[in-house]
Amino acid sequence: MKHLFSIFFIAVFALANAQDSDTKETANRFFYELTFKPKKDSAKTDKVITVLDITDKNRSVYQDYTVIAQDSIMKVEIETMRKAGIMKDLSKTLKTPKISARIYKSYPDMKIQYVDKVANGFTPANIAYTENLKFNWKILGDKQKIGEYNTQKATTEFGGRTWTAWFSTDIPFQDGPYKFWGLPGLIVKIEDSAKDYSWVLQGNKKVKDYTEFSYIENLMSASGGKPKDLPRDKFEKTFNDFKKDPFASVRPMMTQEMMSKSIPGMDGTIGDMMKKQEKQYKDFYNANDNPIEPEYGKVKVGELQKVGKEKN
Repeated sequence: MKHLFSIFFIAVFALANAQDSDTKETANRFFYELTFKPKKDSAKTDKVITVLDITDKNRSVYQDYTVIAQDSIMKVEIETMRKAGIMKDLSKTLKTPKISARIYKSYPDMKIQYVDKVANGFTPANIAYTENLKFNWKILGDKQKIGEYNTQKATTEFGGRTWTAWFSTDIPFQDGPYKFWGLPGLIVKIEDSAKDYSWVLQGNKKVKDYTEFSYIENLMSASGGKPKDLPRDKFEKTFNDFKKDPFASVRPMMTQEMMSKSIPGMDGTIGDMMKKQEKQYKDFYNANDNPIEPEYGKVKVGELQKVGKEKN
């Protein structure tokens, strides 16, 4: 679930010219604390603050808040590097996000687009798949006060899990964290029956001059460009290939001479940094084997077995 922010590429492109976002968009930002279990066979849980930004342009954006929260720190670091003309290993400053994807919902049709990044040479590229998800909610009479919110209970089945949600009609948005939507009020809390994933609303604020991208992304032109929409099967294969070899598209472009070069202000050569970053990617992906939608993988395995039998 790691955000595809390579510390290596941040260092390489940090001295690029800033490209400030020119947007008149505003958003209602809802902060959700996500508690999740990365490993199926472990009781250990992890936490991260995520945000659901519901904008005035008939859409919402769900993402990890980690990078956005570090914008002010990064501005100071980047400006210092630009003035000095010396690069710095920002891995000592930048906290690593835990979620790589952004999830977009468009109103009122509620098409859901799941977007993630893969490497395309030295630049990130967005890949995506789009769904028309309709949740079969069962609204129950149970009511509960969660924080400052008056909520009501609902349940649904999704992705191979049974989910219990608590929504508030006091907040008139039929939306929620991740892909969830469709209740007559904002989802305040939602968790699966195994408690592998649990989101709880912590608060909200109004964001003027909203941009979904962080300062770092805008500075590096690293927003990934317009997403390439793929069938979900192809998306999963492309992303899985990236996880197995994150620098597959970069390696052919790197000569031995380039790999042996050092960068002022940073430890080791470019080759050393690439190895370090590649290990970080693989360690992170290997640390998570408990997807939010486990049923998707099971269905695809079954389909592949069926195809194999038909060929025989």
